[in-house]
Amino acid sequence: MSEKYNPVAFNPRAFAEEASKRDPAFREAYDGMADEFAALAELLRARQRAGLTQTELAERMGVSQPVVARIEGSIGSRKHAPSLATLRKYADACGQRLVIRFEPKQEHAA
Repeated sequence: MSEKYNPVAFNPRAFAEEASKRDPAFREAYDGMADEFAALAELLRARQRAGLTQTELAERMGVSQPVVARIEGSIGSRKHAPSLATLRKYADACGQRLVIRFEPKQEHAA
């Protein structure tokens, strides 16, 4: 008897919203990583808009695919954040330019 692959649906945003309602410590930690989540989303959108796989992007950057995976994975780690030079190289390989800006903070209603 062979087992059929049956993936479990998972919606990280819905999970985070529910967990934030139940656990103030989770909400604080999750909200504290909003910048990292936004940065990762931008990297992935840039690569998707360019229609590139990690391997194709790596070739354009002159690095190996695991390096691209580390760049994308390091955004949330806070230990090994990519340098501006690396982010520029990533953007260039996607046919885009890196833009950094500051915006006023939005106060959250408690």
